[in-house]
Amino acid sequence: MDWGRAKSVLIIAFLLLNVLLGYQLWTDMSERLNSNVDLTALPQETQLVMQEKGIRLTGSIPSDTPKLADLSFRYTSKPGQDDRITLETPVDSRIVFTERELIEGLGEIVPDLAMYRYDPAASGDGVFVLYRLYEGLPMYDVKLELYYSNQKIVAYKQDRIMLIGDKDSEKQPLLPAATAVDSLILKHLQPGSIIREIRLGYGYQGQAFNTEDIQGTAPTWRVLLEEGPDYYVDAISGEVVSVNEATDTAG
Repeated sequence: MDWGRAKSVLIIAFLLLNVLLGYQLWTDMSERLNSNVDLTALPQETQLVMQEKGIRLTGSIPSDTPKLADLSFRYTSKPGQDDRITLETPVDSRIVFTERELIEGLGEIVPDLAMYRYDPAASGDGVFVLYRLYEGLPMYDVKLELYYSNQKIVAYKQDRIMLIGDKDSEKQPLLPAATAVDSLILKHLQPGSIIREIRLGYGYQGQAFNTEDIQGTAPTWRVLLEEGPDYYVDAISGEVVSVNEATDTAG
């Protein structure tokens, strides 16, 4: 037996093993650090409540708190539940994942398509959801739904609006995302809840409106759970609206 060669092989094997173990250790520490960064934004008593109730956070808590103002708009089109527009020629559904391909595929069919942005967290089986943007933030009251079947987009339904200037609406400091989540954990979330996403946008009214009326919408933190209702927290007043449940409560 060539002991010199065998020794070299063993040394290389140990080196590779050490590299692998070191990488796994670094990954574990990185995940713990990221988790700690998220949780340290919450009061210690809230963290204790999370442990007691088995509430977990898999997404991150945004740290940015820009100053924003309320918006006013009027619906120019708000279809009913079954008012879908069927495409004459179905379009490959993969285009929704690339903005350029989406515009090329449906830009001449869907009005103002470039003003809407795909939201994977809000989308579900058979439907892609896109929200109207205002200065880069989604308007949760104004959406475009693209319906697909057999990997083809076959129909759509679109809310369309006209923004209305409001000189009396001034930009205000927002309620931090951590404060909004803290309120939900202490007052609203059920034991075992898993928070998967927290995102800033413009409010959810949760009801239908006459298209002739002027609507108001406020900066809002949307909190999505793995299971259960979606929550929308007014980022100025702190009011909580629970969607998919018949509950409207002040936060």
